[in-house]
Amino acid sequence: METIKGPAIYLAQFMGDKPPFNSLDAIFRYMAGLGYKGIQIPAWESRLIDLQKAAESKTYCDGLKGKAADYGLEITELATHLQGQLVAVHPAYDALFDGFAPEKYRGNPSARTAWAVQQMEWSAQASRNLGLKAHITFSGALLWPFLYPWPQRPAGLVEMGFEELARRWRPILDVFEENGVDVCYELHPGEDLHDGDSFEQFLEAVGGHPRACINYDPSHFVLQCLDYVQFIDFYHERIKAFHVKDAEFNSNGKQGVYGAFRPWLKRAGRFRSLGDGQVDFGAIFSKLTEYDYSSWAVLEWECCIKSPEQGAREGAPFIEKHIIQAAQKSFDDFASGAVDESANRRALGL
Repeated sequence: METIKGPAIYLAQFMGDKPPFNSLDAIFRYMAGLGYKGIQIPAWESRLIDLQKAAESKTYCDGLKGKAADYGLEITELATHLQGQLVAVHPAYDALFDGFAPEKYRGNPSARTAWAVQQMEWSAQASRNLGLKAHITFSGALLWPFLYPWPQRPAGLVEMGFEELARRWRPILDVFEENGVDVCYELHPGEDLHDGDSFEQFLEAVGGHPRACINYDPSHFVLQCLDYVQFIDFYHERIKAFHVKDAEFNSNGKQGVYGAFRPWLKRAGRFRSLGDGQVDFGAIFSKLTEYDYSSWAVLEWECCIKSPEQGAREGAPFIEKHIIQAAQKSFDDFASGAVDESANRRALGL
């Protein structure tokens, strides 16, 4: 068995206009000071990375890795949640998602999609230049408005939706294949890939593409009332990245999984800082270790109650406490004996 690496932290929720969250050096220094060993970089954040330059220049990437190393950090993965979302957008969400793209592409869905695809291809090349093996993203969504089967979905609608999603993603997956990097979809409400079943539908549509993988995040499964531990049994071979994120689901007589259009603070299901929610991380770390998951455990902080600063401070020791130093021998090896075929035959009465 292998030992999970960490603690690491995703920087997307921390970047801002005030120090120490407004520059590469400042946030690297800050997170290293809290005990983090790895950083996951949002690929749209220009204060952290020039994605095109990273795709085109290994020298630039070596410098970025060196800067992280100066603070005792490693880059764990790049993430393109915003760009991946724009690979496939249902027209109902055009206006809401337009802000994810540069201003010159807004109001032009086809140009916006082309921009997103280019961003994904650059991310594959940048990941290779950085020596990374996995990449985090969203799938985007064409079918999400039809999630609940009312009104009745026309025959063939779901199949067509996944076929189109696969048509858009297959060339991107091929670029990641050429660069030796896994695409780890974060299974998330609002994406067509939001649970194990929908991931399987997509996987079938892309012909079982070897680079179509999973960023495991149990928080999204708590909010769907999905068995997030058994999920690992089903999909461990495709889990290539791990967001350590907590959540809670407290239904009542007025509200359930749909949340009644309430803001995060008032929803039955909501994200929490590590240790404040209901996720059984002991079971998760044990299960992932059992299946030889050896990549990073990355905190993704989101909480509607606790400050990000407190969440980050508490996150590193929380992850450190849960990382299991994988056993390299059996606990009962002291009682074992040498292989002796004749003795084995006698023991069996043969």
